[in-house]
Amino acid sequence: MTKQINGIQQLGVGVEDVNESFKWYNKNFGMDIMMFNEKAVAELMLPHTEGKTRERHAILALNMQGGGGFEIWQHTGKSPSQPGFTIQLGDLGISIGKLKTANIKKVYDTLTNNDEVNVLTTINKDPAGTPHFYVQDPYKNIWEFVQNPWVFKQTNANNGGILGCTIGVKDIDESLKVYQGIFDYDEVVYDETGTFEDFQKIPGGENTFRRILLRHKTPRQGAFSPIFGESEIELVQVNDREPVDIFKNRIWGDPGFIHLCYDINDMGSIREEVKEKGFPFTVDSSKRGDTFDMGEAAGNFAYIQAPEGTLIEFVETHKVPLLKKFGIYLNLKNRKANKPLPGWMLNMFRFKRVKS
Repeated sequence: MTKQINGIQQLGVGVEDVNESFKWYNKNFGMDIMMFNEKAVAELMLPHTEGKTRERHAILALNMQGGGGFEIWQHTGKSPSQPGFTIQLGDLGISIGKLKTANIKKVYDTLTNNDEVNVLTTINKDPAGTPHFYVQDPYKNIWEFVQNPWVFKQTNANNGGILGCTIGVKDIDESLKVYQGIFDYDEVVYDETGTFEDFQKIPGGENTFRRILLRHKTPRQGAFSPIFGESEIELVQVNDREPVDIFKNRIWGDPGFIHLCYDINDMGSIREEVKEKGFPFTVDSSKRGDTFDMGEAAGNFAYIQAPEGTLIEFVETHKVPLLKKFGIYLNLKNRKANKPLPGWMLNMFRFKRVKS
């Protein structure tokens, strides 16, 4: 077996109250499929949690229209620490989560009439001509809705899940060693430098940037690839101010976008590749054995840190609950890596829907 990147599984979102935040994302963004809801101790993240184990509560929420999920994550053993400054576009790390929508005008009209959402911009076009706009949630996170025609299952929601994210970097060419070199984003949609109209209403968006949008030419494979779909990463480098680390004086899991997670196959070959390319695992659950118990699910996970500081997780799923109350689980450990799960099976995730 060789390395296989199957798609973005989830974007980690640190919050102060996980239950309240899940309700908000369910109601306003359609993230209503609760894959798990678990309290546990993060034992292996010591390099990113000041060397201490941390009690946490996490909910993984998906959207049946497709895309990655939200891992909504709360520190419960300490008070979550907010940044002591306003995060600006270009600051180092994940600053914007990208959500896909097949009907940009419908979601824009809905959200502009929603007092719970701060709509920052009108519908504009990025340098490739794709319609998009930005909003801010009550937790100060910025989200970008991007016109994208692909839908896994049509629902009443106005949008799907995670399409990707925008990441502030110190040096784009250095960061490309990870996003192109490891995650196979081999298509450069645009690479432009200047000031940009679509950035103007975002905090710090008036600065001069180099921005590059990356996609993958080859469709992703793997068990969950039909629901994850395609993805994109936008890297932004601010040229006329000194960027700040988004998690300066804070730790992983504190409020904000805490990590980007990819579903993968063959952790062993990935371990060797990232080490050879200069980005060795900082966390590796497989040291504990062939399969790591993740509560309701099982598998292995590992992290690397990109040059700008972004934490990126690899998850190799071995078991996941399908209909937990009936004791029905998906066992993926011996399944062919490039074989997607059938649509009827993925459609069973709808039974995990939580009404808003």
